[in-house]
Amino acid sequence: MTSWLLLAAAGTPEGGLFDLDATLPLMAVQVVLLTFILNALFFRPIGRTVEEREGYIATSRADSKQKLAQAQRLEADLKTQLKEARQEAQKLIVAAEEETDRLYRDALAAAMADSNASREKARREIDTQRETAMGQILLDADQLGDLIVQRLLAAQ
Repeated sequence: MTSWLLLAAAGTPEGGLFDLDATLPLMAVQVVLLTFILNALFFRPIGRTVEEREGYIATSRADSKQKLAQAQRLEADLKTQLKEARQEAQKLIVAAEEETDRLYRDALAAAMADSNASREKARREIDTQRETAMGQILLDADQLGDLIVQRLLAAQ
């Protein structure tokens, strides 16, 4: 027990951990004052800048979404137009092939008709020349026969 009494009589040393003189309220005032100064000088402008950037990012995202939706609509429209153009081109190709085939068949038919007409004309000419030649041969044969008969009769 004496040790407790000695400790109580000795008192507390100055400058300890919980020294409650005027420095604690002064430090509290300094901290509050420094907080207000830092808030006014640094934190509000930085906060405004951060809010502006957040607003810019939000508007940029909204614009990007709108542009993406517009690009997707345009892509769908272009795909539809491309599909229609391909179908139209396919129709034109089929029509051109049919037209070419028809023209080929018409030209072939015309060539065949022309060829048949030329062949028929040539056949008629050949027939005419053959008949003329046969007539001439018969005439020559008659003349030759008459000549032979005359020479045979003259030789007797």
